[in-house]
Amino acid sequence: MIHMPEKKGLIFDIQGFSVHDGPGARTLVFLSGCPLRCEWCANPEGMKKCRTLLYAKGRCKAAQNHCRRCMAACPKGAVTMNEEQGLPEVQRVLCRDCQDFFCVNACNYEALRISAEYYDVPGLMDIIKRDRNYWGGEGGVTFSGGDPLVQWEFLLEALAACRKELIHTAIETSAYADEDIFLKVMDLIDFAFVDVKHMDSAAHESKTGVKNERILSNLRALAKSGWAGRLILRSPIIPGFNDGVDNAKEVIRFMKENGFFEINLLPFHRMGTSKWEQLGKEYAYKEQEGLHKEDLVTLQNTYLDGGIACYLDADVPYHLTPLAKE
Repeated sequence: MIHMPEKKGLIFDIQGFSVHDGPGARTLVFLSGCPLRCEWCANPEGMKKCRTLLYAKGRCKAAQNHCRRCMAACPKGAVTMNEEQGLPEVQRVLCRDCQDFFCVNACNYEALRISAEYYDVPGLMDIIKRDRNYWGGEGGVTFSGGDPLVQWEFLLEALAACRKELIHTAIETSAYADEDIFLKVMDLIDFAFVDVKHMDSAAHESKTGVKNERILSNLRALAKSGWAGRLILRSPIIPGFNDGVDNAKEVIRFMKENGFFEINLLPFHRMGTSKWEQLGKEYAYKEQEGLHKEDLVTLQNTYLDGGIACYLDADVPYHLTPLAKE
């Protein structure tokens, strides 16, 4: 097994001007690794805490100009030719432990790329502080993934550096972690989106690979901790999984028991389809039609009738301080 270098974080993307992941304009940092295996995941390249090869066949020029540079560059013979398609194929069993990725360097068309790169905290902070000039008065940094709690040691160091620079911090997480780790991280967070995908543990496990008890327990612990940040629960609405009113009523009951009063419903989309293909994997939801905000109005009304502030898609009113409870 290949371990992450000490004091470095594996990051698969950094977006410099995000306006839907916390107050103001933000730098969005995607950390690799996730304990869940959601079948609809839009960022499958961030599931594992390792660097992975992605192959975009649409960019490959092997059929047009008979390029074979990637095949010649691979010392393990992991890139072979599919003669029927006229395109290379990646034998992923052979390249699973590769750290050199000679094939990526050999490709002139960016058809091959590495999913993630290692950063130390000072290097990441250089990027964050550069972007700070463009945030405006309410911006900051949001840590996402994957799930940033997987790399909690690096995350804590990065959050401490942000706190030292008086940078507003936010997180997007499943809250699936040991309670002490979750609370340590949240102590350095100003704003949080926490996913609640289904209230029934067996149903949750059937589509995400894990039960939900740890997630709900951590949220209860956070509610009791006196944490002063703003929390919005988030639920991606997946057709046939968690789009029913009965599940929404269970979420409402849980929220009221713990003093939570805001939730963000996200309509299912298929924007991650190409990433699954680039990883050589089958996307379970490739035939499922996407949803629109209008499709979630019934669920939204269920939450509103239950006394819960419910926001659809990107219609979240962001503030630096928590909203007053009624």
